[in-house]
Amino acid sequence: MKVRIGEGATEEEASAIASALAKHVGSEVEVYVGDAEEPTVTWSDPGESPEEDGLEPTDREAILWEEIEAIESGGPEKYKERLPEKGKLFVRDRLDLWFGEDGLKFEDGKFAEFDADDQLPADGLLTGAAEFEGRDVHFMANDFTVKAGSMAAKGVEKFLRMQQRALQSGNPVLYLMDSSGGRIDQQTGFFANREGIGKYYYNHSMLSGRVPQICVLYGPCIAGAAYTPVFADFTIMVEGMSAMAIASPRMVQMVTGEDIDMQDLGGAGMHAKHSGSADLVARDEEHARELVSDLVTYLPDKAHEKPPRSEPKAPRKSPEGIDAVIPKSPNRAYDMTDLAERVVDADSYFELKPDYGPEILTAFARIDGRPVGIVANQPAQRSGAIFPDAAEKAAEFIWKCDAFEIPLLYLCDTPGFMAGSQVEKDAILEKGKKMIYATSSATVPKISVVVRKAYGAGIYAMSGPAYDPQSTIALPSGEIGIMGPEAAINAVYANKLNAIEDDEERAQRERELREEYREDIDVHRMASEMVIDDIVPPSTLREELVQRFDFYADLEKDLPDKKHGTIL
Repeated sequence: MKVRIGEGATEEEASAIASALAKHVGSEVEVYVGDAEEPTVTWSDPGESPEEDGLEPTDREAILWEEIEAIESGGPEKYKERLPEKGKLFVRDRLDLWFGEDGLKFEDGKFAEFDADDQLPADGLLTGAAEFEGRDVHFMANDFTVKAGSMAAKGVEKFLRMQQRALQSGNPVLYLMDSSGGRIDQQTGFFANREGIGKYYYNHSMLSGRVPQICVLYGPCIAGAAYTPVFADFTIMVEGMSAMAIASPRMVQMVTGEDIDMQDLGGAGMHAKHSGSADLVARDEEHARELVSDLVTYLPDKAHEKPPRSEPKAPRKSPEGIDAVIPKSPNRAYDMTDLAERVVDADSYFELKPDYGPEILTAFARIDGRPVGIVANQPAQRSGAIFPDAAEKAAEFIWKCDAFEIPLLYLCDTPGFMAGSQVEKDAILEKGKKMIYATSSATVPKISVVVRKAYGAGIYAMSGPAYDPQSTIALPSGEIGIMGPEAAINAVYANKLNAIEDDEERAQRERELREEYREDIDVHRMASEMVIDDIVPPSTLREELVQRFDFYADLEKDLPDKKHGTIL
């Protein structure tokens, strides 16, 4: 096909026309400009470029390629050789693992510190954009072969630019951390400056609730570097490799005299079980990527977007067995995950912080393909009583679900908040109020299911009727009361019972009082008095939740007009 265009058209314009026509007609296109006898551009296939004009890259480009190759090789070879001993990948191999050969879109600041006297390729920090699991993300990754991944002026500048662009683009951020902290011998110009390393945490705060921030730790992150993981929405540590602490073991010994190694001080096990700073612990680098690839399937790209739905799957275990899972005695233990897996889609239950505050389960899952956040009491752990760590874990999880438009499902089976001198010292009131505050402030759809016992303030924390759930439903095993029968009878009738001298008569009276009280707190009475919305047959619970979450999917809730609450 031959096409003639007007005099004065540029070669770029001719190429654009040739390309568009070739795609349309599926054959060779020759474009002539003005009265020219020879075609200016010939395009024979949509996948081909215009005819070559015989020009090739110059030495100038060849030199640039050599410079890029030197930068991408990282720090001194001796440091690269030590990485396999630690089970670590070189940072650029790590990016290949995460994004594949074609997933890295571009890198910013590659030539940072190019003219430095010391060998500082990219100033030890890589930033850019990539495609991860079909989604555009910003990323940063420390190069441990360059000054142990430490941060200095140019790397800080790259980090800040990446964060600020994430605020504008609304794309998620991946922090692939392997940093020993600020470069102490080069701290001038980046530590306390207005646009210095302290600005990281300001930007983390501004990004919080705007886009998901996910951090994976690949080494010991000390001091300032340790704040990025705790500011992130989700933190993944690698067993035996990751650590984070406010100071190194050597500094700790200098300041306190305590002799402790890095893993005991701030390793993955410690943060997963005791501090709650690690959401997940990976076995190795490949497993860390797998965990994040699962995690992002529950999250939207940014605030005010709905999380992605998947193809519905039947539960892994039959809903027909729900009622049999729940013991008749309110004090008998059972595993709440057994019930959850009879409600949610198969292979979708994704628990976070399983070893921290285990009396409450916090997990993402899908119900009929829809992502939901599950907050569930765990009767298999200390009867499901709410301890301080569990309350804090739940509050943070609820807050994140609300930020990213993930509906909440509460599965309530708790005797309430734990009592005693130790939990008071551990701030049960302070941390309990945070859970209640997060539940109160959440504007996503909330459904509360009274599975068995809902005693005391436990029903408040688990989004009971007073906390604006879209539905409060119960299974026939449910009970709602200020306290359980044994405690109530002891509180009200202790003196009268003690006055009965005959043991058998006293035991009989106790049984009668217990049954009377149990009738008073049974969910049938609660449903009769419209305290709850419905009692549902356990085998229909999944379908009940599917219908209710579907119906309330486009819910709009407004909070009071104020700057912000003061409780968190």
